[in-house]
Amino acid sequence: MGRSSNSWQNGLSHHIYYAKGASHKDNMHDPLFGVIRGLMVPNYTTVQKKKEYKWERGEQMNRILVILLSFLYVLFMASLAGFYYKNDETEKVLAAVAGVLCGAMPLLLLALFLRLQFTAPLIVFYFIFLFCSQYLGSILDWYAISWWDLFLHFMSGVLLAYAAIPLYERMVHRSAGKKVSSWFIFLFTLSFAVLGGVLWEIYEFSMDQFFNMALQGGNKDTMTDLIADTVGGFVMATWAGLRTRS
Repeated sequence: MGRSSNSWQNGLSHHIYYAKGASHKDNMHDPLFGVIRGLMVPNYTTVQKKKEYKWERGEQMNRILVILLSFLYVLFMASLAGFYYKNDETEKVLAAVAGVLCGAMPLLLLALFLRLQFTAPLIVFYFIFLFCSQYLGSILDWYAISWWDLFLHFMSGVLLAYAAIPLYERMVHRSAGKKVSSWFIFLFTLSFAVLGGVLWEIYEFSMDQFFNMALQGGNKDTMTDLIADTVGGFVMATWAGLRTRS
C-alpha cells in the first residue's frame, strides 16, 4: 500500500507540473493532463462570453424599461389631453400633447438609432423631469410657485450634463482610455448642458416673437434660467470629472 500510494501521488504531481506549462513529449496525448489543465487554466473565451451576455442582458433590460416608461407616460398624457379637450382647456391640451411627443421621443431615438444606449438612471431621470415640468408645472400650474421654474432649470442642467456622459463615451474610442484629460470631460459635459439651456431660451424667444406668446419674463428671467442651467450642469460635470480622475 505504501509504494502504491507514493507512486499515485508522484504521478499526480507529475501531471500537475506539466499542466502548469512544462513541456513533455507525451502530455498532449494524456487525458488526465487535459482535465487538470482545464481546471487550472481559466477559459478566456468562456469569460468573454459571460461578459458579453451580461452586457447584452443589461441592454435588453434598459430597452424594455424605455419602452415601458414611454408607453405609460404617453398613455397618461394622451388621456389628459382627451380630458382637457372635453373641458375646453386649450392650454392644458397643448401641454398634454407636448407630453405625448416628449414621452415618445426615446422610442423614436431607439427606432432611428438601433445601437443607441440608454442607462437606467438616465431613463428614469428623464421621465421624472417630464412629469415635474409638464404635468406638475404646466398642467397643475406649479410654475406659479416662485422657485419651481429655477428648480427645473437646475435639474435640466443636471439632466443634460448626465446625458452628455454616455454621448461622450459613445463618441470617443475606447482605446483613448485614460489618455483623455478629466478636464476635457468636465468641459464637454458642462458645455453640453449650457448649450441645451441656450437653445431652450432661443425657443422661448422665438415663440414669443412669432406667435405672440409670453414664455419669457424679460431679461432677468432669461438670465436666471441660464444661470440655473449652468449651475446644474456644473454640478454634474464636476462629478463626471472627479469620477474620471479616480
